Amino acid sequence: MTKKHKNYTNILYWIAMAGLLLYFSYSKGWILADFKSITPEQAQVLLERDNNITLLDVRTPEEYKKGHIKGARLIPLGELESHLDKLRSDKNKQIIVYCHSGNRSIAASRILKKHGFTPLNVKQGIIGLSGTELEVVK
Repeated sequence: MTKKHKNYTNILYWIAMAGLLLYFSYSKGWILADFKSITPEQAQVLLERDNNITLLDVRTPEEYKKGHIKGARLIPLGELESHLDKLRSDKNKQIIVYCHSGNRSIAASRILKKHGFTPLNVKQGIIGLSGTELEVVK
């Protein structure tokens, strides 16, 4: 391998690593997120004090049946964009969005924001919400 070829390989390696870092940061909502992420405790306070909030679970129906936060509406992430009409009456409300651990809810929050909603992504998802005083029902 020539020195020039080795330099190109190193450059490509670092470009790939930077791309992976950017992708990971984007998928976690750390960069280019035009919505707010909140802690499970902040979600609990909002739900207890504000009647103008919708709680949205974007997990699968199977996950929802195993346990969800009382009052949550289920629209799985894979169906969200085609079922936004179910949320039209909530257009002027903040929508607290959660999934299992907080990853799918980031994708859901991006979809909601793109369509004019005001999402609040819950960090840690139902894992975190289960540690609050919110009621988990089956």
